Amino acid sequence: MFRFVQRATMRAFMCSALAGLVLHQLSGCSTPPAQQASVAPASPTPVVPQQASTDALQQPLSSLMLNSAAPADSYARRSDARELAWSLAAEYQLDPQWVWTALSEARQKESVAKLMMPPPAATGKNWALYRSRFVEPIRIKAGVSFWRQHATTLQRAEQLYGVPAHIIAGVLGVETIYGRQMGNFRVLDALTTLSLDFPKGRSDRSAFFRAELGQFLTLCHEQNVAPASVLGSYAGAIGLPQFMPSSIRKWGVDFDGDGKVDLRNSPVDAIGSVAHYLAEHGWRAEWPSYFDITPPEDTWALNKLLAPDIRPSFSAEDMQALGATLAEAALNHPGKLALVKLENGGATATLIAGTANFYAITRYNQSSYYALAVIKLGEAVKRDALR
Repeated sequence: MFRFVQRATMRAFMCSALAGLVLHQLSGCSTPPAQQASVAPASPTPVVPQQASTDALQQPLSSLMLNSAAPADSYARRSDARELAWSLAAEYQLDPQWVWTALSEARQKESVAKLMMPPPAATGKNWALYRSRFVEPIRIKAGVSFWRQHATTLQRAEQLYGVPAHIIAGVLGVETIYGRQMGNFRVLDALTTLSLDFPKGRSDRSAFFRAELGQFLTLCHEQNVAPASVLGSYAGAIGLPQFMPSSIRKWGVDFDGDGKVDLRNSPVDAIGSVAHYLAEHGWRAEWPSYFDITPPEDTWALNKLLAPDIRPSFSAEDMQALGATLAEAALNHPGKLALVKLENGGATATLIAGTANFYAITRYNQSSYYALAVIKLGEAVKRDALR
């Protein structure tokens, strides 16, 4: 959940719509979670990784042989890749030779580095354009089909975790159109490239990707999957919900009960994992995600309300005292609210009062545009599916 993952979704919008993602630490996605969900989430079944033997971990680095005959873009030729393999093996208690064999299959991908670069500085944000890209007939139709096929599972996830079915459906629709677009990059290539050849010209996140590479290799070892066989996004996000490897290991759940967490091939596991993730990041059952609001006319008051950005920081009474107008349902809301501003290019901005649940969606991807697109797509899917 790239948590950097969802960078792929935002970049697609920025390139095609020329609009503005504040990255889920989805820059790796971790910011302090909001309040805990009122429905206690179930923990994923723990899997204990097989550890490397003491003898294997004490082998000298020189025992991992470079391959100078490998293709020019192969990490098998590079001493820094060999050192990375040794370091990851020690940190994650994996066999060094197994890790080096895996990294020897990785290829440096210039396309991955290019896609990681930020958009042009002149690119503006536009909620109307962003919405039109994700709340559109193809995704809605696919979502209706997905909903009807997995209605029982969506209902079970909602009952267990307190996250509404339409929010789960919205996430999966925005991320991958319900599994239709899960990425065609080898995750091994993407994560190794971003670990050792992170592009210049933007804030260096190579340490984050090294950790994700270690988590990915551990996940493959646990599940007996060949690392080179796994496809995902250019940032290394995997499966229907585009979870980063660390998110799979921490928040992925075996919701279909087959003994493994499989977000690439099991929509049921994907549904349960998205619900579990949101519950763990502060979703409150029975709460709305946002309220409509008329902001104050006074510039000072408006700026004061906008200062915390998407983090809920004001009571409804606080907002009202500063000149905002809220509906009765919002005035009775027990939690804090955030005045969330979404630009519309040169047109009037869209403003909403986000709750802790809106904030929870931004823990999946740190973008208010993403969160509102998830909500609106989910609402459209639910409306059509229940007709």
